[in-house]
Amino acid sequence: MSILRLCFAVLAAIAGGNFVSSTGHAQTPPSGPAYVVGYVEVSASSKASARAVLRALRDASRKEPGNTGSDVFQRIDRPQQFVVLESWKDIKAQTDHAAAAGTKQSMEKLKPHLVAPYDERPSFGFMVGAAKAPNTRSVIAVTHVDFVGAKKDDGLAALKQLGTDSAKEAGLQRFDIWQQTSRVNHITLIEGWSGMSTLEAHEKAAPSRKFRDALLPIGGALFDQRLYRVVD
Repeated sequence: MSILRLCFAVLAAIAGGNFVSSTGHAQTPPSGPAYVVGYVEVSASSKASARAVLRALRDASRKEPGNTGSDVFQRIDRPQQFVVLESWKDIKAQTDHAAAAGTKQSMEKLKPHLVAPYDERPSFGFMVGAAKAPNTRSVIAVTHVDFVGAKKDDGLAALKQLGTDSAKEAGLQRFDIWQQTSRVNHITLIEGWSGMSTLEAHEKAAPSRKFRDALLPIGGALFDQRLYRVVD
């Protein structure tokens, strides 16, 4: 689904006064900052060209009104895959960006390189902390966490506790929990670590083990973690 179609869907839900969660219950749409996770997969031979397009789009986005963060990361084990993380002052700033001529031109440049549709997931922040700017040694873990609908609140509480515990560990640069606007039991967990060794130490620590144990009976899908480096 294109950026514009997704944005129009979100706007339509907001205009209607509510959106429906994965459990089927209408909820008040979130206000305040808007976040977007975009997954990009291109052919192996196109990764350099796609990287250049995404870098230019990132740099242009950072200059737009209402932008509070725009980053592009390249997957470590599959460098033809990228993730785009955007933060905006509000939904209007985000949708203005999506409708801008420069954004549409960038997506047209990217299109010939794609081997799968651009997968964009508008979200809102459940837990967003101050982040340190990543460097070339940083490891960014972006994880899709899916909770069984009835267990969503239990899962979010467990994730929040993991964030509190992780803040005490060495090497943490970022820990954000974003909820997908259209399906609030679908979560994007974003972690930044100073290097692979600090990430591995975190994963072996007691709080991480406790969270993974708690996740098993309430998770709706595999714990889908992907590791990235910053696109400089």
